Order: sequence, then structure tokens, then C-alpha cells
Amino acid sequence: MTINVYDMLKERDFIAQVTHEDEVREYLSKKGSTFYIGFDPTADSLHAGHLVQIMVMRHLQQAGLRPIALMGEGTGHIGDPSDRTDMRSIMSSDTIRHNADCFVEQMSRLLDFSEDGVILENNANWLLSLNYVDFIRNVGPHFTVNRMLAADCYRQRMDRGLSFLEFNYMVMQAYDFLVLFRKRGCRLQVGGDDQWSNIIAGAELIRRKEREAAWGLTFRLLTTSNGQKMGKTASGALWLDEKKCSVYDFYQYWRNVDDADVGTCMRMLTHLSLEEIRSYEQLKGADINVAKERLALEVTSLVHGRAKAEQAAEAARMAFSGSGNSAAIPICIVSEEDRGNTYMDVLTKHGLTSSKSDARRLIQQGGFYVEERQVQDLFETLSDDVFDKGELLIRLGKKRHIKLISKDSQVTTLD
Repeated sequence: MTINVYDMLKERDFIAQVTHEDEVREYLSKKGSTFYIGFDPTADSLHAGHLVQIMVMRHLQQAGLRPIALMGEGTGHIGDPSDRTDMRSIMSSDTIRHNADCFVEQMSRLLDFSEDGVILENNANWLLSLNYVDFIRNVGPHFTVNRMLAADCYRQRMDRGLSFLEFNYMVMQAYDFLVLFRKRGCRLQVGGDDQWSNIIAGAELIRRKEREAAWGLTFRLLTTSNGQKMGKTASGALWLDEKKCSVYDFYQYWRNVDDADVGTCMRMLTHLSLEEIRSYEQLKGADINVAKERLALEVTSLVHGRAKAEQAAEAARMAFSGSGNSAAIPICIVSEEDRGNTYMDVLTKHGLTSSKSDARRLIQQGGFYVEERQVQDLFETLSDDVFDKGELLIRLGKKRHIKLISKDSQVTTLD
């Protein structure tokens, strides 16, 4: 018997909250039913946090449902206050459009965008042409300020300051749902659990304006067993664009997740069967490394393709064994200007650590190595070795390897 995709998502620990479980389960059993998820293009690349959303879209699409990927070029002019401690920087229209194009290009490698595949929409097509007075008259009466302020996305910002600009966000996202209901017959919005208040606002707006049923479904955010958000590295977010995060670093992130998080990551970020995942969860001690390597290979293959994932895995094995000769190990180009600077300055300048204080802590805690030699002197400088040899292998922490390459040397990079 074929399992309902809703039950499958539940078994794989995706589902956090749902407005009407029976109705949503029934809706997801009908081939061709549409659902939508929004992506505000706040950067020029998707990151690890988006992987959960994309995996949900893949599972639902494979079950015969029709995903709508909504690019938030309109809402991107405002910024979602959810899970924020301050207001997002205001971006230009050109920047937002460029970021949205980058999102679509990356998503097209992960989802089926063929004629019968993902429906691509952009809320700039209806939000940017709205007459504000007409919009408030038609939509505003269906929202109460008291109820909006009770929402987590607003309440957590009240003490720090919530701008009127951001206060409009929930109303505009709810309007997106209404437009997609009218245009595409979409009755279900899905998203991360931090979007719960915005999602139910949209479903309620459809009920009030159209006298029709609409529902919301949220899934768990990607967090560690300790409740911390996953996807942060020493140099920033874990980007899906290999120009911003090398395939090797991406692989190594998943290779080094905590033991307690391996099963969760496998269920949410791979297509491995639950039976196989449970067998990996039985591994203990050093044997768990087998599961971590499989996790890293599968997630990296999903994002970057099998060939590059296998190259990264081989590079990791070579670097760990001390050879470190693979072209898949990420490189950092250093020039004559770096000669004689402290490693703290070099690491910070080239974004290998997020700040100079992070570089200082790395060295003080014994986590920085040059050719497997632990650097203990905070003020040790980049010597002539890299310029004489052409390259130098450094290690940050237990697993992160970087090749420092002299600007004048001939280098080979991963295609």
C-alpha cells in the first residue's frame, strides 16, 4: 500500500505544526494539488537552512503534487522580521532581482522545473503595483493589531524596536496566499516553523475574503540536538553556491556534525530509506564516522552532484591522512602584501575566520596548524615558505583544510 506523503513527512520528522491535519492529509493525497513556499531573496545564494524547504518540495513533487516556488521580490523590499533581532538592510531593486535569479538557478538543479514541474511565481508582479490606500481598505479590515502583536515574529522584536515597514510584512505575505489561491487554486502554504504566524494569517484571509478553506503546514527548522541553528561556519553561512562555500568545506560540514544529529540530518536532508537510517543510528563510537561520511556524501551529491561530492570525500581522506594533494581542497590566494603579516591577520583578511578575535581564539585553543604543526604563537607570521614552495597546507580545527597558494604560482582548481 502506498503511504500518504503527509505520513512520510511525519515519519521523517519534518512536520512541526499544521492547521487542519485531516484536511491537509486528504489534500496531499490528490495528484496535482498545488502548494506554495516563499523565498525572500535576501542574499545571492541559498544556504543550508533552505535545504529543508527544498527537500519538502522534492518529496511532495515526487508524490505527484505541484509546487509553487514564490520568489519574494516584492516582500524582499520590506524584509521578514521573523527570527530577527534587528531590521534587515534595505536592498535596491536590482540587487533583489539579481538575488532572485540566483535562487532560481540553484533551485533548478534541485527541483524539476519542466513544463509540468515547479510553477515559478514572483510577488513583485502584484505587490509593487498595488495602490496602498486601496490595499489597506480591502485587506486591512481583516487584521487586528492586537492579534498581530501577539505573533512571535513581532512580539520578540517589541523591546528592540519594530519598524512600521516590517509591520506590513505579515499582511503582504497573507495577500500572496490570497493571490495564489485565486490564480492557481492553491489551498496550502508550507514553510519553516518561524513562518507559522504569517501562514495562518494568509489562510484566515482566504477564509474571510473568499469563504473558502485554506491551510498551513510548517516543518522543523534545521537545528542541532541542543536547539542551535545548523548551517553556520567559522566564515559565515553554509552557502549552496560553491563560489561562496567550496564543495570541500560543504562536505566537511556534514562530515563533522555531532553524533546526535546524524539521524535527524539523514531523515531530513537525504533520500535514504528510514530502514537504512535506523541501521546507521545504531552505530556507536568510532563506527559513527561511517554514517557521517554517508551523510556528507549524500547531502553534497544533492547540492553539487555525485562527482564533486566524491572528489570532496577523497580530498578529505587524503587531507586527514596527511597527503592533502587533492585539487578539491579549497584554496586561498595570498600575495606579497600578505608576506610578514600575522596568521591572525591573514585568516581574517581572507574570510577564513569571521573576525580577528575568532582567529585569536582559534590559535589560543590550539586549533590552528601549518603543515600539521600546531601554531602556538599568536603573532607568528606568514613566512616565505608559501612563496618559495608555491603552496602551504593549513588546518583550522580538526577537519577544515585550506591550501594557501602564492599568487604567482600555477594552481589547479576544481571545475
